[in-house]
Amino acid sequence: MEFDGKVAIVTGATSGIGMATARKFAEQGGKVAAAGRKKDVLSKIVGPNVRTYAVDLLNEPETAAFVQNVLNDFGQIDVLVNAAGIIASGTIENTSLSDYDLMMNINVRSVFQLTQLALPSIIEHKGNIVNVSSVTGLRAFPNVFAYCVSKAAVDQFTRCAALELAPKGIRVNAVNPGVVRTNLHRNSGMSEDAYAGFVERSKTTHPIGRIGDPEEIADLILFLASSKAGWITGVTYSIDGGRAQTCAR
Repeated sequence: MEFDGKVAIVTGATSGIGMATARKFAEQGGKVAAAGRKKDVLSKIVGPNVRTYAVDLLNEPETAAFVQNVLNDFGQIDVLVNAAGIIASGTIENTSLSDYDLMMNINVRSVFQLTQLALPSIIEHKGNIVNVSSVTGLRAFPNVFAYCVSKAAVDQFTRCAALELAPKGIRVNAVNPGVVRTNLHRNSGMSEDAYAGFVERSKTTHPIGRIGDPEEIADLILFLASSKAGWITGVTYSIDGGRAQTCAR
């Protein structure tokens, strides 16, 4: 029970990696503040150690109130997992400023705000932060321009925060998944047929021959958040079936 007595905020908990992470934290004894936009989906994350919060991370006052509510309900924050994010297709030529701003606001700005808000308690309790980035933060891919830029920003945010917070004993790390079986692409407007074709194609673009499962990413997040990773900080940790090792051919 690695996280017995610890409190973890997990954003993006209504699906995929965030939901798997919230459940695993609770299974390992942690108390979980699971955040997402969809109240009906949040209700699926049940358990005596889980409390759910419907919050729009684009709304600054709402986000600030959320963190204060977590502190009121649990008394502390030990771990922050920034798993909320969106993806959208678009090139440097056809991505609108509004679409670019939306991508950066959800994928990067909300991470910044939540980190700032949670840091006083995290510092007090010598906790740590794990950000969910992407293989696209490490490598360039066509037709997801804003998404690539946002995840590269998350990676640099992770490194800068790790360096600045290390003297206070706070670790900051990121995971960089390849394609994972979540609702991320469906939520971007991809049809079921298109998504099925994307998954099949991804089997050939990931050297290990398959896409990932949310639970696999959650396991790495929990490791990085645990005492077993006590000397690890500032890493952007690839977990992508070898995707980042490939080149166009």
